[in-house]
Amino acid sequence: MATAPKSNDDIRAQFKQDVNMTAAELAKWLQTEESKTVGQASGDGSSIGHHSGERIVEILHKKQADLTAHDDEHMHKVHSYVSRHLAQGPHNKDDVKTSRWRYSLMNWGHDPLKDK
Repeated sequence: MATAPKSNDDIRAQFKQDVNMTAAELAKWLQTEESKTVGQASGDGSSIGHHSGERIVEILHKKQADLTAHDDEHMHKVHSYVSRHLAQGPHNKDDVKTSRWRYSLMNWGHDPLKDK
């Protein structure tokens, strides 16, 4: 398993590698019913992953010079989630395309079926 990124540059590079969806793709995905059906409840009707996806869209729209420590913290959280979730893999490998596993990863900006 990879070690945790240490510097902001490392965090940002890992985030760029982990998030393989564009801001437009992710924003469009977050509007789907499939996106809204997965993830741990946040207490306001949306999942934690769905909120994360919205935050990722905001980060992707920023210029590198405008990123904040709060952005870096969220990028590290994204890296941790994507790494952990990819390692778990889907429960049913025959149905990856429509799996909750894939949908959850997509809420966090990573489509495991998409080439970078």
